[in-house]
Amino acid sequence: MTVIDSDRDMIDGAVDVPTYELVRIAIIIAVGRALDVRAAITRALERGTDPRWIEELMLQSYLFVGMPRALNAAREWRHVSPSPAPAADEGTDYGHAGEWKTRGERTCAAVYGEWYERLRTNISQLHPALDAWMIIDGYGKVLSRPGLDLRRRELCVVGVCAVTEQDRQLHAHLRGALNVGATPEQVDAVLALAAQWSSEECVEQHARIWARVHGDRGGR
Repeated sequence: MTVIDSDRDMIDGAVDVPTYELVRIAIIIAVGRALDVRAAITRALERGTDPRWIEELMLQSYLFVGMPRALNAAREWRHVSPSPAPAADEGTDYGHAGEWKTRGERTCAAVYGEWYERLRTNISQLHPALDAWMIIDGYGKVLSRPGLDLRRRELCVVGVCAVTEQDRQLHAHLRGALNVGATPEQVDAVLALAAQWSSEECVEQHARIWARVHGDRGGR
């Protein structure tokens, strides 16, 4: 599996190539053009990224970059996907809402750890509907789906939050990535990848946020 020189330092000893390519797709969905997305998907498939991961990334993208970009990305994915869209999916049946709530609470608690209860209180104070949508639709219906593990999902979210300059969310999901099993070296690699689409000022800001998160965990 060939790795271009500019990517090598970010991959070696940190993120495996298929995961790295998945995060790269997530970033390009967030800030790139439709044809850039197709090229990124094609490259990822050639480098061994599991098509199931890419399918799940398309679905979770609407949570972080909005429906228009998610739809455009899904359209490009269908042009190169090795299989068509499924005829049916659990996500179309809102009779599963109770199950989504249960698993959403579990997944959100795994991501936020000791900050989970405070998060729920803060979001409810913004609006109770946002809290319900976050848990049931976001963490339950989408991010708890079995086709992609939570560690890779969180690494993708970190990359997207960085390139879209969502610093508050970046702080939360840097912590969340570590909480669900990502290593500091993997987070370093994702931030280095995101830096290719970020201004120097943003890269410096992200480094400060990451240092704060990493320092809070005692450098573990």
